[in-house]
Amino acid sequence: MTPDIRTYSVLLVSAAQKGNNTLVSFFPGDRFEPVTVAGTVAAARRRLSDRDYDLVIVNAPLPDDFGRKFAADVCAESERVALLLVRSDVYDGICSQMTPRGVLVAKKPLDALSMAQILNGMCSVRERMRTVGKKTMTLEDKMEEIRLVNRAKWALISACRMTEEDAHRYIQKKAMDLCLSKKEAAESILRIYGPEGK
Repeated sequence: MTPDIRTYSVLLVSAAQKGNNTLVSFFPGDRFEPVTVAGTVAAARRRLSDRDYDLVIVNAPLPDDFGRKFAADVCAESERVALLLVRSDVYDGICSQMTPRGVLVAKKPLDALSMAQILNGMCSVRERMRTVGKKTMTLEDKMEEIRLVNRAKWALISACRMTEEDAHRYIQKKAMDLCLSKKEAAESILRIYGPEGK
């Protein structure tokens, strides 16, 4: 059985009309779709406000900006993966600036094999970011549950004169008896004993 192949959306930010056809040809349609081209940083920012992209590739320089800040912003604002394509004579300096910001940097021109390897790496990083994003969300959900349970405990302590241990046991028992999560049990208690329930 073959695993499902994930497709990745690509925003290519490049003003090089002749080079764009070559760059777009590096993205096989069964794996990269859609591939959208923007000719300036301003146009790319508009595209990003319209939809989310997995991979952003910046072919520097661009008419309205070199592209460094834009690539760094892409990485800082989301789980997207950014690649900055630069001339070999400026590669070392730009690479040392951009690597700490999470931006991948590659020398151009690139051949199909090099680009395929870079894209595989970008896809791997994107999957890792997706996993981290899910874990972060799970951690945020857990923290929210802890906050609600603590509020429910203090509501029970205040309204029913329970000890903290008794209040905690009460929440756990209510959750088990009614087949609720602790968060749902806490919300139910807060509706009755919380400030808004009184």
